[in-house]
Amino acid sequence: MTLVLLTTTGCHLCEQAQALIRRAAPGVDVELLDIATDDALIARYGERIPVLRCGERELAWPFGLLDIRALVTPS
Repeated sequence: MTLVLLTTTGCHLCEQAQALIRRAAPGVDVELLDIATDDALIARYGERIPVLRCGERELAWPFGLLDIRALVTPS
């Protein structure tokens, strides 16, 4: 399983989210997607990052350990 973290350079909240993800789901791969590379991503997520994606599901900040664990647990 791979999670996608929507982020951008210099985002301190994104750094906090990465640390939280490592604690909540240590064996899960996390791909970082910089929204600054795509105007559509900036328009959609510019004020919401960090956003964590698992397939079609998303968590917008603020999220916690339990939110991440629920996201990565198959339904």
